[in-house]
Amino acid sequence: MVRVKICGVTTPEDACLAAELGAHAIGLNFYPESPRSISPFAARNILRKLPPLVSSVGIFVNWAPEPIIALSRALRLAAAQLHGEETPQTVAEVAEKIPVIKALRIEKGSAPIGLPRHRAAAAFLLDAASPGQFGGAGVTTDWVQARTLAESHRIILAGGLTPENVAEAILAVRPFAVDVASGVESVPGKKDPAKLRAFFSEVARASRSL
Repeated sequence: MVRVKICGVTTPEDACLAAELGAHAIGLNFYPESPRSISPFAARNILRKLPPLVSSVGIFVNWAPEPIIALSRALRLAAAQLHGEETPQTVAEVAEKIPVIKALRIEKGSAPIGLPRHRAAAAFLLDAASPGQFGGAGVTTDWVQARTLAESHRIILAGGLTPENVAEAILAVRPFAVDVASGVESVPGKKDPAKLRAFFSEVARASRSL
């Protein structure tokens, strides 16, 4: 089955429901300008309620390596998702201490910038390019390019996924995992239980067809 990461989790209730439905990971957003941003204290409260065997991923935008590593260790995160314009050196420094998911934004009709440069990353999250935003914009990614990259890299597909299109996206791209935030929300930062259930149902349906 294709793995699922529920990103932008802000409450223990949403984290537990995602885990109950089969999430392999949850994303905790530490980018202050995001409507899904939470404090390290709030993240710790969420993680205390998270069931065993569900991974936690911290989302960082243009942080220096040292604080990423320090907070990841303090919260015992499974991975750090670097979602900004981090250099290959930053990715490599963090990757020495904790697995890194490097987010890359794809513009329609052009190859994603930087993927070959970030060799230290354990996986790549492909998101749509949205001017002035670092994810969570609800815009779909270029699935044709994503499919090509998924043939040779561990790809996490993000960008505009919803219960209505995730099955189609999985069959088109065949990613290692899918990542969703706004597509399963009632309002930014609050997950909608019905949308979450529908999303997981569609992922399972598509996985059976692979």
